[in-house]
Amino acid sequence: MRKQKGFSLIELLIVVAIILIIAAIAIPNLLRSRIAANEASAVGSLRTINTAEVTYASTYPSAGFAPDLKTLGPGATPGASASATNAVLLDSVLGAVSPGGTGAASAANPKSGYYFYISSSSGSPIVSTYTANADPITPDQTGKRYFFTDASGVLRYNASQVASSADSALQ
Repeated sequence: MRKQKGFSLIELLIVVAIILIIAAIAIPNLLRSRIAANEASAVGSLRTINTAEVTYASTYPSAGFAPDLKTLGPGATPGASASATNAVLLDSVLGAVSPGGTGAASAANPKSGYYFYISSSSGSPIVSTYTANADPITPDQTGKRYFFTDASGVLRYNASQVASSADSALQ
């Protein structure tokens, strides 16, 4: 009798079943890791926005705080020198010119699974305060928590809706 080489159908099915079991365990962990990474990035970006706002207010005291993210960004012309309209304090993703990052998530700048935007007082001529928000682009998929900060520098979060100054501080 000839000896046959190769794998039997049962052996191949067992290998496929083992691969599916490993995938069923690994994929949810991968998704949770991505959400955690997006949330950490959002917190870091809000800290960067706080620093940029304080720097902007110190550099341009006649303007106060920046009214939107595009003012803190590099502007439409790469390599342009800093000014009150494009302070070059944020990168070209967070401080993008379009949509601009003002008012609400509909006009926000997307980065790492979150929308970022600034709301400011409409002081004339000085903007005396601001608030910055980071909202997940797709709740429960790109992030679970909503984040908020203001001129106080305290980061706050809410697990179910847009965060505000009344929410818990991030530890």
